[in-house]
Amino acid sequence: MSEVSPKRRVWGWYFYDFASQPYHTLLITFIFAPYVTEALGDGSAAQAAWGYGVGIAGLIIALLAPVLGAIADRAGGRIRFIWAFSVLYVIGAWGLWLATPDDFNLPLILCFFGLGLIGMEFATIFTNAMMPSLGDQDKLGNISGSGWAFGYVGGVLALAIMLVFFAESATTGKTFVGLSPILGLDPEMREGTRAVGPFTAIWFAVFMIPFFLWVKESPAENRQPIRVAVRGALPELAQTLRHLPQNRSLFAYLGSSMFYRDALNGMYIFGGIYASGVLEWTVIDVGVFGILAAISGAIFAKIGGIADQKFGPKPVIVANVLTLTCVAIAIVFVSRDMVFGVAVEPTSHLPDIVFYILGAMIGAAGGALQSASRTMMVRQADPRRTTEAFGLFALAGKATSFVAPLTIGFVTDLSGNQQLGITPLIALFLIGLFLLLWVKPNGEKFEQWSAPSSPFV
Repeated sequence: MSEVSPKRRVWGWYFYDFASQPYHTLLITFIFAPYVTEALGDGSAAQAAWGYGVGIAGLIIALLAPVLGAIADRAGGRIRFIWAFSVLYVIGAWGLWLATPDDFNLPLILCFFGLGLIGMEFATIFTNAMMPSLGDQDKLGNISGSGWAFGYVGGVLALAIMLVFFAESATTGKTFVGLSPILGLDPEMREGTRAVGPFTAIWFAVFMIPFFLWVKESPAENRQPIRVAVRGALPELAQTLRHLPQNRSLFAYLGSSMFYRDALNGMYIFGGIYASGVLEWTVIDVGVFGILAAISGAIFAKIGGIADQKFGPKPVIVANVLTLTCVAIAIVFVSRDMVFGVAVEPTSHLPDIVFYILGAMIGAAGGALQSASRTMMVRQADPRRTTEAFGLFALAGKATSFVAPLTIGFVTDLSGNQQLGITPLIALFLIGLFLLLWVKPNGEKFEQWSAPSSPFV
């Protein structure tokens, strides 16, 4: 095992965010989700179906994430887990190419999408668990923010490439700059837009190379075989869960993040579908919206990281949850013919301008919030069991992750109105904000600590 400099090791860790971000940017929010709306021809039906599909995937993640984390802490070898889940990411993303407009098989497409989403979420558990060894605790806020910002840069670049060279308008067959989709892709079959799946898979495979080259693992002491690790990890995890309420700060933080991250993910998942159905935006319109949101996310993830390092993660989390709550309320009052209760002409650009601004606010607050959230998890966790801790963090993020999609799907189905369908997000943000009252900035049990002296993760 050759030595890797600490700086290069940190940059290798950044590249996971850079490689994986397009799943969020291109598939969950700004390209593929709006295409599903176009393919189904009904915004409410698409929002409901997408909610059910993503909700089921989230439930699977919630059930398995802490178990995998506990096993990994005993078995060691986080990199091999990341390899395995990276394969699921690539297969799931690539499979979205099959979403043909003339024979759109929604269950099959949701299966591929869920497979890729599961791969990404599980790989993230293990990469996040490596963060504590990248620097001292008081440096991790800036490291986390810089990584998240670098990830948004990847999202912006990937989205720009898709809009310029691939994703075509359903009406003109041309990309955002008026080109036909490259590589001879057929706009009639929406091959330019469907290429977002293989493109996301290739992007991930290429930009994970620095991660696998530079993020090395030292041989774990007392590493156990997988079978032994499974037998020992499950009772230990059960004991951890039983005693979790005794650590009130950690328990409250996991509960808080469970709700506010669910609400934020709901915004990401349904933002493009909402704009496509309510404002009648095309895939290209939503893509431009995505670029603005991703740019603001990159800038404010970095700013949030600096604020995190100076003030700690809790004030950053509170400020951004408040911001997102206000944005969620505002979204409900923006439609094609009315903005905040004021009627507008059907040709007015005001709804579009307002939604662009709200999208930039979502990107800014979401980037800073997610960066600070994983820093806070490091402060709350036992450094000897970080993978299990981030498994619990993933459980917190997914235990109710089906609530936002399913309630949005249910309320949309019940009301037949996409605007009303978004309202559950407001309640989720407020619950998360309330539970933060019991969260101590540095946790209850564990003192500040320094990163291991080894140059390896």
